[in-house]
Amino acid sequence: MPADGLTQASFAIGPGVTISRRMGQHAHSHHEHTGPGLVDEAARALVAAGEQWTSMREAVFAELARHDRPVSAYDIADNLSAARGKRVAPNSVYRILDVFVANNLAMRVESANAYLANTHPGCAHDCIFLVCDECGEAAHVDDEEVSRAVRAIAAARDFKATRPVLEIRGLCKACA
Repeated sequence: MPADGLTQASFAIGPGVTISRRMGQHAHSHHEHTGPGLVDEAARALVAAGEQWTSMREAVFAELARHDRPVSAYDIADNLSAARGKRVAPNSVYRILDVFVANNLAMRVESANAYLANTHPGCAHDCIFLVCDECGEAAHVDDEEVSRAVRAIAAARDFKATRPVLEIRGLCKACA
């Protein structure tokens, strides 16, 4: 593991566009799911949380999981509309994505109004992103020390943090 305690996986998704996911050490371990296994695990996690796994939710999650970078509800709706041969309304996709975020199946990059599939569905992590202003790279960082510090700051002010989101804008290594 590198000196900063993080491992990094990078995915090229087009000319000059890469998504990186940086993972820190956790007090627990979990398996990073991909492909059909990710969709199956998301279904299990959602049902275990008391929600229904419908064919539309499966289609939205599969489309979201297909992307290695944050994707908008409009892009998901457009892609599903083309695949199904009938219009899928973005507001329906937004409602489903809200359920996914609430149940830790997806993470929302607030500043981009876009979403990433959680590769370990149901596992709760605060959303910490490093967002490159030049190339659009969005690196998700799991860092329990930072998460504890953010939650402690909120608690010290009698504020209950339910879904901390921290986005750091700047330049990635390749663009700096």
